[in-house]
Amino acid sequence: MESAAARPRPVLTAASVLPEDADRAALVARVHHPEAGGPCVAAVRGEQVVDLTAVAPTVRDLMERDDVVTVVREAEGGHTWHLEELLQAPAGRRDVPHLLAPIDLQVIKAAGVTFARSLLERVIEERTGGRPEEAARVRARVQQVVGGALDGIRPGSPEADRVKELLVAEGLWSQYLEVGIGPDPEVFTKAPVLSAVGTGADVGVLDASVWNNPEPEVVLVVDSRGRVRGATLGNDVNLRDIEGRSALLLSRAKDNNASCAIGPFIRLLDDGFGLDTVRSLDVDLHVEGTDGYVLHGSSSMREISRDVLDLVAATYGPHHQYPDGFVLFTGTLFAPTEDRRTPGEGFTHEYGDVVRISSPPLGTLVNTVITSEQAAPWTFGVGALMRNLARRGVL
Repeated sequence: MESAAARPRPVLTAASVLPEDADRAALVARVHHPEAGGPCVAAVRGEQVVDLTAVAPTVRDLMERDDVVTVVREAEGGHTWHLEELLQAPAGRRDVPHLLAPIDLQVIKAAGVTFARSLLERVIEERTGGRPEEAARVRARVQQVVGGALDGIRPGSPEADRVKELLVAEGLWSQYLEVGIGPDPEVFTKAPVLSAVGTGADVGVLDASVWNNPEPEVVLVVDSRGRVRGATLGNDVNLRDIEGRSALLLSRAKDNNASCAIGPFIRLLDDGFGLDTVRSLDVDLHVEGTDGYVLHGSSSMREISRDVLDLVAATYGPHHQYPDGFVLFTGTLFAPTEDRRTPGEGFTHEYGDVVRISSPPLGTLVNTVITSEQAAPWTFGVGALMRNLARRGVL
């Protein structure tokens, strides 16, 4: 493969990544600041990005404040960057300021198979044993028997129980159907704390994977009391061949270097952007290859099978607490099936694909696909963050 340095980078501008109503949005960012030797919590105000680290040393601390919207809109800050300069910084360069994933100490959780279309694709992965050459044949059989049976089904309902009986009788019941329409959702830990990459960065897939795709998702930002404080976008990169071999390989398929992208900013809930807006968000996906290949798809949160607050309740409560809060990928409707390499094998990433995930109220998350093995090593963990903040005297 060519070196990462040799690849052309996608051109990012403020206009291309900001929400369409950025002038009305309360936006939180994180910036790598070389002079500080680490990250700064920041507010995005127009095309200016204002350092708020002296007010809240971590995004976790900022999300705990009841006055978080006022702080982000009005608090006096320190250093100021121009957004265009942050977006145009070379990816991975530690000597220039650039945007990071807009979260820090929050645990990174994800809910799976929350949309019927992606649910069927998980069943197909399982039935093929992760072999893409079998996908078209198995897809036809599964859709013939399962497809219509899932329309409008409420998970855990008596109707869902009857569908389960039908599918068991047909020999098509699956562990994915259990979490898709059963009483309990799938919620798993996607990636370690501080390991997510931000907009403009490389996103990684394992070199060994031959069947994989992006998963464009809305990501909730939740504080230590279980309150949804904001939302952002995420790419829950999916290795279909590996998970298809066994669901017990989920961590191998999901948790790899640079395999979790979040950004570009957290949009805080306020009077103009509430949970009902989140429930109606449309998410667009655009993938462009170095060979001119283009894939476009979209999904709508209106089609999710479980309410977002039900997913939060399945994650946080008397059964499990998160003292530093968490972020929650809410699942995706999008599962690309069109052929790219070989007829009948569907879509898989190529090295250098530029992935754009966008929603008008949240902006655009842009990443370039590389192997996890070639992505920049993850070296800045919780210990490094604590030492850095202590050295700066902001703890």
